[in-house]
Amino acid sequence: MLSLLVAWTPAGCAREKTASQAPATRKSVAHFFPIKVGERTVRMQLAVQPAEMQRGLMERRDLGPEDGMIFIYEQPQALAFWMKNTPTPLDIGFFNAAGVLEEIYQLHPFDERTVASRGQRLQFALETNQGWYRSAGVAPGARLDVKALAAALRERGFDPARFGL
Repeated sequence: MLSLLVAWTPAGCAREKTASQAPATRKSVAHFFPIKVGERTVRMQLAVQPAEMQRGLMERRDLGPEDGMIFIYEQPQALAFWMKNTPTPLDIGFFNAAGVLEEIYQLHPFDERTVASRGQRLQFALETNQGWYRSAGVAPGARLDVKALAAALRERGFDPARFGL
């Protein structure tokens, strides 16, 4: 019996070691990350690649009450969004590179008119269900947890430095 235990031990250790050395699977745009905005936590999906940003929340009807999608740009800029093929009424908050919320707008289902930022130096846009910012008490001046955002970007396989984080 003792020889049997000895024989099994190395195999078990080898399996554990191999599993811990395996590279972590990168998360996709479908994955949610808990990130704070002000004092509230939003389960955010990260739209980073151009195709993810173009698709956004189109055709989605399943956005939970504390869910959202954040669009992450490499450089601060003016931002503009529309609701083509998007059935869910949304709010959008525009944040500067430091993660400070500067502007909030309502977005209406299927509305193809552009909603443009006033600011020219914005880097993040967070879409949530319409009314979320108001009901959550999140107003301009609130801060996005950029450290948590940087960690989420790493889990998606992106270098946060590419986005100034």
